[in-house]
Amino acid sequence: MPLSPSETTRLLDSINHRPKKKLGQNFLIDGNIVRKSLIMADLPYRIPVVEIGPGLGTLTKQLLDQNHPVFAVEIDTNLFANLKDEFSSFIEQGKLNLINGDAVKNPVGSLPDEVNEFAVVANLPYAISSPWMESLLNSNKIPNRMVLMLQKEAVDRMNASHGTKHYNALTIFLRSAFKQTQTHPVPRQCFHPVPGIDSMLVRLDRLKNPFLFSKDDRVLIRKIFTQRRKQIGALAKKENTSVREIMLKWLDDMNLPSNFRPEQIKADAWRELSIKES
Repeated sequence: MPLSPSETTRLLDSINHRPKKKLGQNFLIDGNIVRKSLIMADLPYRIPVVEIGPGLGTLTKQLLDQNHPVFAVEIDTNLFANLKDEFSSFIEQGKLNLINGDAVKNPVGSLPDEVNEFAVVANLPYAISSPWMESLLNSNKIPNRMVLMLQKEAVDRMNASHGTKHYNALTIFLRSAFKQTQTHPVPRQCFHPVPGIDSMLVRLDRLKNPFLFSKDDRVLIRKIFTQRRKQIGALAKKENTSVREIMLKWLDDMNLPSNFRPEQIKADAWRELSIKES
């Protein structure tokens, strides 16, 4: 279970580590939240689990105790060294595969290519939550299930309806591959140091027929959403000839008014643009 605030401070002092704000290092100190993460995940027996930013290893230990092979990515060299020492026996047995690296570049860690059935359970460092999720979707290797600790605002964006200010490109990409099935609020006091925002646990289950946008499609849609207040017809006319023709035909086929703004267009309509572009 998680260390208390004083135990966390002592451990951090013993390894000469100060939490780094730029890496989103806020360590969980509430055992109830760890238990809730695992209950929400409801993992099949021995399914491989990817963990991003294991930190002091609180969640890692619980996953290993439940006999899950864990593939963890930790970017901080100091924390990585401590994890390597703390979990040396699990590493030697091949139960923990730990790499020191950037999770955005390694979204599923060292998970073998042949493994297609896996889960992600992670107290995701807030600094990388959106880029990591985009990188995961770009990998074309998506988990059966994810239980993630995220900023409450990030979950609000994931849940946003079209026509609202929180609706964005990542909302569309995630909604096309996953269904959100559970959430659980997490007060900021559950962390050390205490962050300036509240958090939320969210469970995402892979859709029966997940749709993954191609890299080019995602680049185009993200580009469009950087100009979300402009009309879609005007944005289409700014593209090169081939993309412009595809977009204008898409608007016509989908009966979408050219004066719509990007945020007014439903996720399934964006999937139609992708299909026509591929």
